[in-house]
Amino acid sequence: MNVEAAVPARKHPIGLPVLFFTEMWERFGFYCMLSILALYMNESLGFSTKTVGLIYGAYIALVYFTPVFGGLVADRWLGFSRSILIGAVFMAGGYFLLAFPPLPMFFAGLLCIIIGNGMFKPNISTLLGNLYHDVPEKRDAAYNIFYMGINIGAFFSPFVAAYMRNTFGWGYAFAAAGVGMIVSFVLFVALRKYTVEGENKAQVSGASGEVVLTKAQERARITALMLVFGIVIIFWMAFHQNGFTLTFWARDATATNLSPELSQAFNPFFVVAFTPLLVWFWTRLRRRSKEPSTAAKIGIGMLLTAAAFTIMTGAALSGGDTGRVSIAWLVSAYAVITLGELCLSPMGLSLVNKLAPARMRGLLMGGWFAATAIGNYLSGFVGSFWDDMPHSSFFMILVVCSVGAAGLLLLVLKRIRPTIREAEQMALSAAKKA
Repeated sequence: MNVEAAVPARKHPIGLPVLFFTEMWERFGFYCMLSILALYMNESLGFSTKTVGLIYGAYIALVYFTPVFGGLVADRWLGFSRSILIGAVFMAGGYFLLAFPPLPMFFAGLLCIIIGNGMFKPNISTLLGNLYHDVPEKRDAAYNIFYMGINIGAFFSPFVAAYMRNTFGWGYAFAAAGVGMIVSFVLFVALRKYTVEGENKAQVSGASGEVVLTKAQERARITALMLVFGIVIIFWMAFHQNGFTLTFWARDATATNLSPELSQAFNPFFVVAFTPLLVWFWTRLRRRSKEPSTAAKIGIGMLLTAAAFTIMTGAALSGGDTGRVSIAWLVSAYAVITLGELCLSPMGLSLVNKLAPARMRGLLMGGWFAATAIGNYLSGFVGSFWDDMPHSSFFMILVVCSVGAAGLLLLVLKRIRPTIREAEQMALSAAKKA
């Protein structure tokens, strides 16, 4: 069903820009730290590549696994807004702890960031979706716009991190991440009145026109989400090589004088550049009733991920296995994997908000991040073999895994498509009644 065509055009809620900028500054801090994390462990702390891989994978996994508990806490006790604020405080504290060199401070800082992200990340994503209770036809576009905010912050962060690290030292780069988190906290507190509607909407099934589901409908929706969660693990395993092996590739295998962390600005740059084009493209297809389903977009994202690492395989075979090659290979791969990311990541957030029963929406949004966590752990585990095989073989493994995951998703689409269609129609009916 063409959901958007079924209702008159309506505006996005005023809470969207509030959450856009809150998330933008939070992600600035997060990626400011992440852009130098592997380099810091390798160059300053003296950890081997294999040790860096294991710590990096475990850290990224825990960062994205704790949202399961953060979402549950918000659903049952604290609500979304208070959970976001608590998370912001923990994350800011973690970044400032990293600014101090003793090793205990390093691990204490990582622990604080893990806890803080668990409270912050699922609940701001759920809060955004709840704002669209009365305009569900705009939810996919809202998550694309929100995702652009994430990547504006992520784009600028490597430049700041590189400048602070090269000019003042590692500690100042981590402190800059803490400042970004403080800005995010202040923005959310100052403009919280514009997002309170998302706190109130859909907290309790049956309230405020919220759809009431049968047990069978709940099971079908949760099953559909679990299937998607299981498949996207492979995407995150491949994608999060950007903070690890692709950063080492930029340092060791590209003919450039750029600081290696600056290569991580390519991905967010392409997100910001491509998002308006992709939103326009999906809107045009929607008006012709040819838009792929949200789950099909995720499958397209997996195929584009395979294409990106095919490019990197070519780069390795053309000379990167033993020497240095043009940075154009890496830029091209980032452009392609970014398109894949835009088809997959914001659409995954939207899919969770569409399908999750109201009483467990925060928990299931945490489930999306738990799938991300498993993929992130695998990114570190797989990346720990970076020095044990030719780079072309390493990248080809990621190609095969991504193609396999895309094929598996296409197989299960037939099973979950009716559930997604029913959820969209029920959301539209509830919006008309509200």
